[in-house]
Amino acid sequence: MNPILKDDNATISFFKEEVREFVSQRNWTKFHSPKNLIQALSIEVAELSEIFLFKDYSLETIHKDNKILERLSDEIADVFIYLISLTNSVNIDLTDIFIKKMEKNRSKYSTEEFNDGSYRKL
Repeated sequence: MNPILKDDNATISFFKEEVREFVSQRNWTKFHSPKNLIQALSIEVAELSEIFLFKDYSLETIHKDNKILERLSDEIADVFIYLISLTNSVNIDLTDIFIKKMEKNRSKYSTEEFNDGSYRKL
């Protein structure tokens, strides 16, 4: 992996290929059905959620506590890896579905109706 890569210069195809190679080299493709990957993704999201169970960490606390930040980072990465693996397994273009969903969200949550910080229509 290239240690110089950061969010501002990495591509989605980089992540998809890294995950594809990792899975292939271990002969795990046979286990990466959509159902299995969705279940694995759900488990990783639960592990991410567990970090905050009965706690309300401030951003300052998260960034000052290396143990919390490392756990959080690891679980976010796990969720991302399984999500990328899912897009690989069903051959979906992540950029395309992101753009389409954002268009739907802009229509569903117009700035005319949702400009006061609320998440639902009253």
